[in-house]
Amino acid sequence: MWLLADLYNDLPEVGDLEKPKLVFFFDEAHLLFNGASKAFLASITQTVRLIRSKGVGVFFVTQTPKDVPADVLAQLGNRVQHALRAFTPDDAKALKATVKTFPNSEYDLEELLTRLGTGEAVITVLSENGALTPVAATRLRAPQSLMGPIAAADLEQAVKSSLLYSRYAEPVDRESAYERISAEQAAAEAQAEAAAAAAEAEKQARTEEKEAARAARSAPKPDPSLAEQVVGSGLFRSLARSIGTQLGREISRSIFGTARKRR
Repeated sequence: MWLLADLYNDLPEVGDLEKPKLVFFFDEAHLLFNGASKAFLASITQTVRLIRSKGVGVFFVTQTPKDVPADVLAQLGNRVQHALRAFTPDDAKALKATVKTFPNSEYDLEELLTRLGTGEAVITVLSENGALTPVAATRLRAPQSLMGPIAAADLEQAVKSSLLYSRYAEPVDRESAYERISAEQAAAEAQAEAAAAAAEAEKQARTEEKEAARAARSAPKPDPSLAEQVVGSGLFRSLARSIGTQLGREISRSIFGTARKRR
């Protein structure tokens, strides 16, 4: 009924079609109406009354018409009534009530409905003018069908001849909300793991750098070689200064012509 109401709200008006585009069959309809609230019954009545203009047909399948509320039953134009049995006083009362729901007929419907056999029914439908046709006792013709699996070629032909084939032939596996959210969560988790790994690697590198610097400071210095000891001694530095001073003085005298004459 939710789907039916949704279609009623969304489908466009198409008027009085020769055949409905979509048909709903509510089998065991007494379960639908048993214990239904007034608001639910009012919604069903309104939907059944108006949805015919949207190209949708509704059939309620049940044992007796009394299983369907009177307001809903009044909106149903086509009636197919199979046999009713009157074994108890309640059955007889239900039979009389059912007969009163049919238009006036030349048949003795109370008797006729108890004599119908398998495949027989009393039928009345809406005419082209929207009025109920006279009641007719009929025998339903069995459908021309195959009692077994259909051949693959026949099935393919039936599918390809459908008006919906062009729209639904190619399967479409759209990305669901669950898949999209799962992918975003996985990407966020991977990014968080990468950031955590980078931070841990940086922390580890800083720790190793500090340990290396601490080890370098605490490592013992090697003993200087003999040449380093000589060069670093005070005597060598004093001698180097004296030689440098004397050498610089001689260079200056030779440049300015003040060098001492040799005897």
